[in-house]
Amino acid sequence: MLWGLLFVVGTYLVIAYLLIPWGWKFYARRHPALDSTPNITYTSDKHPGDPINVAIIAHEDDFKRTMLKAGWFPADPITLKSCLEIAAGTLLHRPYDDAPVSALFLDGRKQDLAFEQPVGHDPRQRHHVRFWKSPEVDDAGRPAWFGSATYDRRVGLSHTTGEITHHIAADVDAERDHLFADLKLTDKLVDIQVIPGFHKVLTGRNGGGDPWHTDGDLDVGTIER
Repeated sequence: MLWGLLFVVGTYLVIAYLLIPWGWKFYARRHPALDSTPNITYTSDKHPGDPINVAIIAHEDDFKRTMLKAGWFPADPITLKSCLEIAAGTLLHRPYDDAPVSALFLDGRKQDLAFEQPVGHDPRQRHHVRFWKSPEVDDAGRPAWFGSATYDRRVGLSHTTGEITHHIAADVDAERDHLFADLKLTDKLVDIQVIPGFHKVLTGRNGGGDPWHTDGDLDVGTIER
């Protein structure tokens, strides 16, 4: 009887003084945009694109500086010049560290920022991530930047349109982890959260017909000023 009473009292103390306060603390610092942002991107012709797997809470200038410090280059806009340069780099094995990336859409909007990290000596393979800025801000006035990080493993023909495109590696979690590993090295991340179950559907195909899979988690990082 005494042990049963002690167990009940102990359980109450843990829930009331540890778990509930921790839950409220987590909820209070949860960015408002996390409750309303879609978890999948779309191509311009409405095909499902790459999944959202990262989010960064930061003012834009701090965010850009940190990505540069982490070794990620801003992608050039798509122009005739940049298209010719990426074609030449691919065919002639020339480096192009800030090669353009194609447009994807989140909630009807094209990406606001895109970064990449070259692999090897030409644009065939690269780490890259697109980011969309949330209209909502937190108490510090910071938007959330929702990102889709993937690894371009080769250049080929799209399985859906036949156009020339980059094909991504299926393990998008590995790319999520790679990006956060680089960001941690900058010492600018003041908080990292993992939101489990952000994705309910754990497999799919993007607009180029490439398969992807995820554990469903969204990694959220906060960058200090």
